[in-house]
Amino acid sequence: MRAKFYWLAPLLAAALVAFVGWWADRQIRQVLAQELADDLQATRNADVTALEVWMANQKKLAAMLAEEPRLHNLALELFGRWIERDADRAGMVRLAGQIVTGDRLQVRLTDLGYRVAQFVNTNFEVVLDSGRPRSRAGQEVADELQPRFAELFASGQPVLITPFKIQAPDVPRPSGFVGRRLDRVKRFAPASPLANAAQPRHEVTVMQVAAPIKDTNGVTRGALALIIDPDAEFSRILSVARSGETGETFAFGPDGVMISKSRFDDQLKKLGLIENQPDATSALTLHLTDPGGDLTRGFKPSETNAADRPLIEMVRSAPNSPGSIELKPFRDYRGVPVIAAWSWLPHYGFGVGTKIDAHEAFHTLRVVHRVFIVLFLLLVLASIAFLLFSYRREVWQRRLSEAELKARQLGQYKLIEKIGEGAMGVVYKAHHALLRRETALKLLTPDRASADAVLRFEREVRLTCQLAHPNTIQIYDYGRTPEGIFYFAMEYLDGLDLGSLVSHYGPQTEGRVINLLIQICEALAEAHALGLVHRDIKPANVFLCDRGGVPDLVKVLDFGLVRTVGSEEDASESGRLIGTPAFIAPEAVEDAALSDGRSDLYSLGVVGYYLLTGKYVFEGESAAEICRKSLVEDPVPPSVRIGRVFCPHIEGAIMRCLERDPATRPQTAHELIGLLSASPRAADWTIDQRVAWWAAHRQSLAQSQVPPAHVTEGPPSLDIAIADRVA
Repeated sequence: MRAKFYWLAPLLAAALVAFVGWWADRQIRQVLAQELADDLQATRNADVTALEVWMANQKKLAAMLAEEPRLHNLALELFGRWIERDADRAGMVRLAGQIVTGDRLQVRLTDLGYRVAQFVNTNFEVVLDSGRPRSRAGQEVADELQPRFAELFASGQPVLITPFKIQAPDVPRPSGFVGRRLDRVKRFAPASPLANAAQPRHEVTVMQVAAPIKDTNGVTRGALALIIDPDAEFSRILSVARSGETGETFAFGPDGVMISKSRFDDQLKKLGLIENQPDATSALTLHLTDPGGDLTRGFKPSETNAADRPLIEMVRSAPNSPGSIELKPFRDYRGVPVIAAWSWLPHYGFGVGTKIDAHEAFHTLRVVHRVFIVLFLLLVLASIAFLLFSYRREVWQRRLSEAELKARQLGQYKLIEKIGEGAMGVVYKAHHALLRRETALKLLTPDRASADAVLRFEREVRLTCQLAHPNTIQIYDYGRTPEGIFYFAMEYLDGLDLGSLVSHYGPQTEGRVINLLIQICEALAEAHALGLVHRDIKPANVFLCDRGGVPDLVKVLDFGLVRTVGSEEDASESGRLIGTPAFIAPEAVEDAALSDGRSDLYSLGVVGYYLLTGKYVFEGESAAEICRKSLVEDPVPPSVRIGRVFCPHIEGAIMRCLERDPATRPQTAHELIGLLSASPRAADWTIDQRVAWWAAHRQSLAQSQVPPAHVTEGPPSLDIAIADRVA
């Protein structure tokens, strides 16, 4: 024995080290993923916030300038006299001079960081351009800009027009101070390009902020539009915060074109993604498409036009997922695997994305992986031994809990086949050796036999044995084998539960639903009279069978969560959530100790709702969401839910059961029976129809169109200590 101990000790130590390594790997993965997500999100949020603050300030500056009293009055006079401009051309020239020269407008614009100002009337005509007062007057704003100006005129609020390239006419270079100022940045047009000028054309980059100019009645008469240098402001803001050495933040439009400047412009020129010219830039030139491979490692894409390739992940997803993080690497516009976070700014019509090369992001994880690989290679023999040991243990447990007990007897019971499994044990079809009858045997195997589980198992048997109604499952026997397996024997039912009924045959007729609900009520009436509350009435716990010559006989199962009203259990159950979320009554959601017979009737109302519609009353992605809805939302009537007219008696009875206040529900199961029996549909489900349905059902089973009638797993029952979860 001692030798065996020393043999197992190093294996157990190896297994422990292997487990610690596996656990540490998982923890590092989770921590690293969270750090990457936080870093990307923080960078994205910082850049988006800075950009939004900057754009908001641009709007405020434009609005303040437009509202300066002297400039505002002169602008209104300019818009008013524009109609008669041909008759008073000299006056218009003097008025333009007052604005541009007398008010030192161009100097003030330069101090504020703007290139040029334009005055645009509501007909989209450039009434005055501070850079070229004479040559621009009377020309239309470009078609590309008109929708944004139309938005300004309609809302009376400032707008910002994001960078984009348009075709503009080549015009003579302006002279004087303004001309020299604009000549330094040739591609930034001093005014909005014209749509229909018959002159040679070239591409310019435009970004504008415009504010309304209103008269004393608040009517917008025109707009003051200011030209911004996108590279000097827009792209610079996005380059302030970056993730790591390869991180980058950029803006992109809905068409997949980058509208800010990439930090990799020099590399993009070498890769042929943009022109290899000194003044070439990625802004409004680079299509953010997937080349199909890593261009930086020599991948040669096909000759397909770049604009015809699929967009990269973030650009494709951004309009439909406004704020997302993708930690699964995807190729960027250079073909380099990256991870990214992005946001879509719907008010401005563009997105902002932050990315970092996956190679840099996961460098730490790769180092850790190498360490663990070496560790696991050193422990391979111990790991194999541990796996063999675990396998033998698993086989032993399976032999106790599965149907591999082929030739063994459990007391007087021989196991035949497994027919179901739940949180409280495994259910087998068995045969009694002496009585020669089939039974259902519920087992609590040693791996599940904690002290609490044994107490609940015994309690289920003890309380269920008090019930004798034909619609309640009958208990025959209870015991424990020498191997430590607790079991109890109950009647074996050949049929299907209500969950399988709806799953395979769809919503049921009103007459049948009434018949089924009345039988459940009769079983509950006996339990409630003894002070017992089932607390887990749901389709999976209500079985339907053709038994003793009675077709469509209901059997209420699984009293594992039953409680006695007014017992000492109330103190221990206060603050717990017990039951199946979709079927728990609102008062039991707040406190399990408040449940009584009316709580079972609420659950029965949900069952009836499900039988009629095939849907639960409240649905959600989590138990918490479902429970919250039951506390604050009113249930939708079945007829409204599926667009079908139901008998008002049965619909009214079900909706009464679903009242949030227990005092407004039927107070007893017998009262609910009376409400259901009053329906003219109660007599629709005749004995002949029942016999015919079961004959068809058995024929379907014989043809293997419907699975065998084993116990199904519906929504899981819960027993949660809310206080522990909160703590």
